[in-house]
Formats: sequence, structure tokens, C-alpha cells
Amino acid sequence: MLSRVANNLCWLGRYLERAENTARLINVNSNLLLDLPKSIVLGWEPLVDIVSDRTAFYTAYDVADEQSVLSFLLFGPNDPSSIVSSLEFARENARTIREIIPREVWEQINELYIYGHENYSKALIRRSRYEFLTEVIESVQKITGILAGTMTHDEGYHFLKIGRNLERADMTTRIIDVRSASLLQETETEQSAFENLQWMSVLKSLTAYQMYRREMRLRIRRPDVLKFLLLEERFPRSLLHTLQEVDKCVQTLPHFDATKSEIEQVEKLLMSANPQSLIQDKLHQFIDDVQLGINQVFVKLEETYF
Repeated sequence: MLSRVANNLCWLGRYLERAENTARLINVNSNLLLDLPKSIVLGWEPLVDIVSDRTAFYTAYDVADEQSVLSFLLFGPNDPSSIVSSLEFARENARTIREIIPREVWEQINELYIYGHENYSKALIRRSRYEFLTEVIESVQKITGILAGTMTHDEGYHFLKIGRNLERADMTTRIIDVRSASLLQETETEQSAFENLQWMSVLKSLTAYQMYRREMRLRIRRPDVLKFLLLEERFPRSLLHTLQEVDKCVQTLPHFDATKSEIEQVEKLLMSANPQSLIQDKLHQFIDDVQLGINQVFVKLEETYF
């Protein structure tokens, strides 16, 4: 397979996953508004930290309020990770490999791109936000399903899965790192009473709430949530599962030894984690190390295949 095609497939998987993840993140944060008393101030700036970075944000905006952050995450000109940008990049990657992917997939991606560009302003208004974000999430899930059901599971499909799972792993680490630290602004004394809501929002941001309750059968506690999101290999968005999926795909490719070695290093780091002892400072350092490892996996992929 041509390196250009492999690269485009990998990034197609990443951009579609990124659009879905960002839409869900905004949805969960908006819903959290409804569960908090007025005395608790909901922070929007952490969403910038998860999806992008503050430098890019404050280049275009003066304050991290709801409207500014939403504008940035939906269609921000300085944010290549915004929903509209992700859909645009996904469409461009799909366009250049139309002969590789099923026609239905190209049509769905093109329709989603058009919908995103024409309707993103709906998400700036609370009453129509859910409709837009849900359409993005469900459309990406539909595309993922069509790919799984109609595309030959050859090298090309494996590169697409690698991209999707690396993006998923990256988002999981970002959400755990930022949201576990301070989703709710620390100026309010009542905040501790709503820690349960904070961890519930972490789970919901990764579509993990229902599966957590089913598997763990426990009330929501920080160590249990961390254990589930880091190490539950049966849950598709846990870090261990995403890395195992990348590992399986890589082993179907030629010259996989170097990339597999990098994956095993991150898996080893994960397996050494003790969620009970990961207080915030230790958790932050641990997640930093994991993110560096994930990045190194992608670097090795680029060196070997792209």
C-alpha cells in the first residue's frame, strides 16, 4: 500500500473520532449545567485544555466564557481540532482515497461535512445544541459501522482503525487529566458535595457511565473510575483496550517490530499503575508519561509506514 494512502486512512480515522469526541464533550458539559445549583460556577476553560490549548484560544478570545469556548470548539479559526475543522480534514482525506473506501462512506462523510458547515451555529444556542451535537455523534458512529460492515478488513482498514484508536487513547488521557483536576471552579465551598457529578461527567464524556455501573457495581469513586478507564480491557474506550487494538492492527502489517515495541512500553506502564495511589499530582505525571508514550507510537508509525 502507498504510504500516502496509509497516512490518509490513519488520519481519516483520527479526524472522525476527534469530531465525535469533541461533540460529546460539549454535550456532557452542557448537560452538567442542568445538574448544578446556581452557586456552583461551571468552568468552560478546561474544555479548551482537553481539545486544544489556551494559547490558540486567547489569540482569538479575551475570556473563556460559554459562548467563546463553544465558538472555538465548534468552528474556531485558530483551532484545527474544532468540530468543523475535523470534519473538513476528514472529508479531504476521504476525497483523496475515494477508490479505497466504500462509496457509501464517502457519501456519508460528505453529507456530514455539509451539515456541520451549515448548522454549527445551532450549537451556540442551548435549546438547539443537543440536536446538532447528537447529529454529529450519531453520523460518525454510522460511518464507523458502515466501514466495519462493508470495507475489506485489509491493511487499509487496519490503518484506519489504528488512527481511530490512537485518537481515542489520546482523548481518554486528556479527559482524565484535565477533568479530574478541576472541572468545577474551585472558588465555591459547595464544590466537594458535587465531586460525584464531576466523576460522572468524566465517565459520560467517554460513553463509559452505563458500562462502569454494570461492570463495577459500585458507587462512583475516583480510584474505581480510574481503574475502569485505564485498565478495563473489555471497554472500547479504556486506554488498555485502545492500545491492544492498535497492537492487533500493527501485527497485520509488515515491519511491525519497532512500533509493537513502543506499544508494549505504554502497556507496561499502564499495567504498573495503581489507581488507589494516583492522587492528583501523581496522576498528572502518570498521564503525561502515557501521552508521551502514545505520541511515540505514532512517531514510530510515521517513520515505518508514512
